[in-house]
Amino acid sequence: MPDNLKQHRRAKNKPYFNFGQKILIIIRGSVFPVIVLLLWEMAVDFSWVSVFFLPAPSDIVVKFFEMMNNGLWQQHLLASLSRLLNGFLLTIIIAVPIGLAVGSARGLRHWISPTLNFLQHIPPIAWIPIFMLWLGIDEASKIAVIVYASFFPVFLNTVQGVSSVDPKLIEVGRAYMFTPWEMVKRVYIPSAGIPIFVGLRLGLSNCWRALVMAEMIAATRGIGSIITEGRELAQPHMIFVGVFTIGLAGMLIDYLVRVLEHRLMPWKKIVQAGEQQ
Repeated sequence: MPDNLKQHRRAKNKPYFNFGQKILIIIRGSVFPVIVLLLWEMAVDFSWVSVFFLPAPSDIVVKFFEMMNNGLWQQHLLASLSRLLNGFLLTIIIAVPIGLAVGSARGLRHWISPTLNFLQHIPPIAWIPIFMLWLGIDEASKIAVIVYASFFPVFLNTVQGVSSVDPKLIEVGRAYMFTPWEMVKRVYIPSAGIPIFVGLRLGLSNCWRALVMAEMIAATRGIGSIITEGRELAQPHMIFVGVFTIGLAGMLIDYLVRVLEHRLMPWKKIVQAGEQQ
């Protein structure tokens, strides 16, 4: 059989092979959680553990559908996602331009690095009382916590990406007398796109965790408030609904960001393939 024909058939069959591999990966990843849930259900059914401390998975599912039917779960989730979106967009507006400026001007880094090193070691939860004192207990304080939590991953990865741009590309941009905006648009962002997106993914993950933390302290709407309400009403089913919603929503958000990353940076697969060779 001619080599070209073999290659054509391999290329034609490749998508199906990849689809099969994805199904296999999903099955493998599902085995352990299914076993844990079955053992969990058995432990409750046989009264090995108290229902008050560990409700059965089936009871948690019933509680989840109950909250969905009365619209409570959707209201809390939408409130959290709205805060997440506002806070993360604000982070991008602040952190990416500053990261581009600091990464492209190495002298500036020495002036602000000590301050940033000091601030990035302070956890967001330590700032919550201060933000509430300054901004009140409404939305502004929660969004401030989100921005603080996600600023450093986005900023530091942007600085790292810009500072590692090939100097030859910068020289070419200067030779063509690019304006600062053209340098950013045509040299820095395309070259530093992958580290910047890594920072955005890390920042979004930090955003989500900080948001839930802030909602657990002071909020009447949001996934964090479901957990607080469940604790105050002594309803462990509600607490577990909130906990599982946090995990599943976080996985879905990360997946959507990765899809967006592949769409905006199709050359990433080529770069990764080149690094693996």
